[in-house]
Amino acid sequence: MAAAGRVRSEDQFQCSICLDVFTDPVTIPCGHNFCKSCISENWRVNVPYRCPMCKEEFYTKPQLKINTFISEMVAQFRLEVQHGPNIYSSDQQAAKPGEVPCDVCSQTKLKALKSCLVCLTSYCQTHLEPHLTVPALKRHQLIHPVENLEDRMCRKHHKPLELFCKTDHTCICVFCSVEDHKNHEFVPLKDQYEEQKPELKKTKAEIQQMVQERRLKIQEIQRSVEVSKNAADRENAEGVEVYTALMESVRRGLDQLLEEIQEKQRSTEKQAEDFIKELEQEICELKKRSTEVEQLSGSEDHLHFVQRFTCVKAAPSMKTWTKVSVCPPSYEGTVERAVSELENKLTEEKKRKKKKKEKAKAELKRVQQYEVNLTLDPDTAHPRLILSDDGKQVHDGGEWKNLLDKPQRFTDCLRILAKQSFSSGRIYFEVQVKGKTDWALGVVRRSINRKGGIPLSPQSGYWTIGLRNGNQCIACAAPPVPLSVKSGLQKVGVFVDYEEGLVSFYDVGSSVLIYSFIGCCFSDKLLPFFSPCPNAGGSNSAPLIITPVRH
Repeated sequence: MAAAGRVRSEDQFQCSICLDVFTDPVTIPCGHNFCKSCISENWRVNVPYRCPMCKEEFYTKPQLKINTFISEMVAQFRLEVQHGPNIYSSDQQAAKPGEVPCDVCSQTKLKALKSCLVCLTSYCQTHLEPHLTVPALKRHQLIHPVENLEDRMCRKHHKPLELFCKTDHTCICVFCSVEDHKNHEFVPLKDQYEEQKPELKKTKAEIQQMVQERRLKIQEIQRSVEVSKNAADRENAEGVEVYTALMESVRRGLDQLLEEIQEKQRSTEKQAEDFIKELEQEICELKKRSTEVEQLSGSEDHLHFVQRFTCVKAAPSMKTWTKVSVCPPSYEGTVERAVSELENKLTEEKKRKKKKKEKAKAELKRVQQYEVNLTLDPDTAHPRLILSDDGKQVHDGGEWKNLLDKPQRFTDCLRILAKQSFSSGRIYFEVQVKGKTDWALGVVRRSINRKGGIPLSPQSGYWTIGLRNGNQCIACAAPPVPLSVKSGLQKVGVFVDYEEGLVSFYDVGSSVLIYSFIGCCFSDKLLPFFSPCPNAGGSNSAPLIITPVRH
């Protein structure tokens, strides 16, 4: 049982990055262990700093110190593997599919524990014992069990492949070095192994870098698709709005046209009905008179005939219908006039939109006259931020610099302020955000708390807007207000009217007002505020740039 208690598995001392036994093991804050070189290289290409095992993120790069306990355990493990048979369990197991069997076992093939490069044989624990005790056999080279040991023999001389020919880049035996590779440069395989292993680590790092670059490219393509989709959605919404209004106008025009035609038809029908009614009345009177004439013509009473003849002969007062007619209304030009009115409405709508754009440009031009010349204040910069020499650009450098922790410096969030402050009047400045997926801009009270993760909101003294994940533009209020901006936002204008309590943000490219904080109560000096946000492994590495106003 004591021997069993000393059995250790290589998996217990395996780095999850390089999949090899720990070298200089370190423990990070989440409790997981890695080779110092492996985790350092991983964090060099992956920012923010994240545990490869549990994915926990660290906002600052943890300091790496050797875990002495695990280091001692690893050293003991290596010693046991190299010198003692006590690393092997007494409970031997039969070789499973995929495992190397013992070449000596005659019945049940047990799992091999080692392979001998001299004997070209794999051994289980029992059959390995002579190689661990017999002095002559102890000099043989043992390795982890492998199959096809004959592949490690020279097919021509049947000797172990112990040398590496640098001239032909192939493994050879000692006889090959004398015969086929005479005058070639060759070294022991172990020396070549020691030479190539560092290169393999470099190759592995390069592969990881290439994988990371391709993942970033995938993210870039996905962001482009998302930006394109958002642009398409906005264009769809605008198109639906325009064409809905157009169809509504067309529908109203069609209704008016049909109503006009029907009104003319109703008027014609009314006139015809009146004429017919009047004619029918005259026909009734004429029939009545015809009856009297018929009766009088049959009368033999001379006195009655003479007396009635004058009345019957006298024609009643009736209209002369010769020139009376019902003329169908003229519809000529009705459709053309309706189309012309629709065209006029479209023209008016174009003029209205053009006037709106001109008004927006005029408004932007008006506030641009209050331009101020700003420079960034390095004394307020978070230790990871990198400033340009002219103080106009800032980005996340990814590395924590050893800077003096001044009271005015931000220490928990990637933020920075301008040197200039304002307590009255109006100011305007423009910032290039091209190529960035995350950022925040605006103005803040001078008295804000600069230590800790203070939320961006007017209640905390921040009047800002920002971009998240490349497509989510928000006004940093409580709660945040989603904003609709055109795709490809490249430059943001910030206007402040201290007395009016107004902070406005403009899309400089399209002269569109993005958002305004109104009714603000400023009781302290204001300073322009900038946050380039973490570079996200390079996808957000573009700087924020304070640019001069182009009128």
